[in-house]
Amino acid sequence: MAKKKTISKSDLITFFMDHVLMHDHKPKSVYAFAKAHNFDEAKFYEHYGSFEALEQSIFKTFFDNTHSILNKSEEYQSFDARNKLLSFYFTFFENLTANRSYVVYALGNHKEQMKSLKTLSQLKSSFNNYIEQLGINMLDLKQDRLEKIQNRGLKESTWLQLLITIKFWLDDTSPSFEKTDIFIEKSINTGFDLIDTTPLQSIIDLGKFMIREKIRMN
Repeated sequence: MAKKKTISKSDLITFFMDHVLMHDHKPKSVYAFAKAHNFDEAKFYEHYGSFEALEQSIFKTFFDNTHSILNKSEEYQSFDARNKLLSFYFTFFENLTANRSYVVYALGNHKEQMKSLKTLSQLKSSFNNYIEQLGINMLDLKQDRLEKIQNRGLKESTWLQLLITIKFWLDDTSPSFEKTDIFIEKSINTGFDLIDTTPLQSIIDLGKFMIREKIRMN
């Protein structure tokens, strides 16, 4: 049988996921993997330098699929940051659920150490960029250094929230993972309520006004 001439990233991801779910371990080598799926080993390296790189790209693919679906929705485009993030979560976890067996294989043995998993590094990068583009209202600190610290804190806290939600979903045994849906809604809303800058910004503005007026009166 002639070997396949064209192999895409999507093909490699499908072959890899099928292999680990059937055998409960990664392929022994790229050579064996290529031979099993009837393509030249060099085709693998056109897309990935290792199985580890392929694994990382799988979770980024879940993100990319989610982002693509959302961007096609006119309703999503009209949402504020809170509802955009809620939509992202619900759609992202639909993607995870459709591939739950693989996600459990990839993360199930590392639920306590997910924050440091290299497997999620590409997902983290894409998710952080997404958070940055949401335009979440933060305090106007008027100092670049402080605003950078604030933005970094937002990215780290939202990433940690995503990891906690993934762990909750991995442990969830409710029908259709309905408890995860409830957890998503409550945690996202609580998070936005905690960073709601309107009351605090008003207090800061009042303080500035009082200081200015005191200086003028003196």
